[in-house]
Amino acid sequence: MEDMNVFDDKVALVTGGSRGIGAAVALRLAEDGADVALTYQRGAEAAATVVAKIEATGRRALAIQADSADTDAVTAAVDRVAARLGRLDILVNNAGVYHTGPVAELEPAAFEETVAVNVRAPFVAAKTAAGHMTGGGRIINIGSNVAERVVFPGFSLYAMSKSALAGLTRGLARELGPRGITVNQINPGPIGTDMNPADSPFAATAAGFTALGRYGTPAEVAATVAHLAGDGGAYLTGAMIAVDGGFNI
Repeated sequence: MEDMNVFDDKVALVTGGSRGIGAAVALRLAEDGADVALTYQRGAEAAATVVAKIEATGRRALAIQADSADTDAVTAAVDRVAARLGRLDILVNNAGVYHTGPVAELEPAAFEETVAVNVRAPFVAAKTAAGHMTGGGRIINIGSNVAERVVFPGFSLYAMSKSALAGLTRGLARELGPRGITVNQINPGPIGTDMNPADSPFAATAAGFTALGRYGTPAEVAATVAHLAGDGGAYLTGAMIAVDGGFNI
């Protein structure tokens, strides 16, 4: 576990940080000493709640409404964080959409939104953030275990997007490494969120594929983000790290 306040004077941006994994990541980074900005598309009240929790730790917080499918909005959000908070050291690309179902039933609009949010937005955010980062910068992409193993039908579109994100992660790691910026991807397995509740009818089946026999929590993903963002992650780059309870072993 990282020492408390390891992120003193550091600024982090978590996309999609108003709920679920993103909210847990934003709060963990703040608890460890970072000033934290977050983006959200809808749910201003939820974003305000996360901001209040961050500020309760004594850190600065900023919530920005931004649609991750809008390239200009993503660019503007990253630039605004650097301008308002004075710098940008950590980018967590967490925002995502989750379209599943048989390929024959998926509409082209679902494909376009999936690529825009799950692939293009992380590319644009990383491109913009890298312009503000100095040595020691961290880019952490939140992928999925289906990027490497697709156990259930209906995940073709989502798996494609997270596999593309893995390629982006490796390519950026190679390109930004000489500048001292690391780029890694965390691939969560079944994590209990409002999008994938641990008490849903499907949960027992999904949990049964894990070695630990349970869903994970957003806080457990956030702990790995904190490690990668801290000194312990200094020599990790281009890595795919499964936080999946052994789902993919």
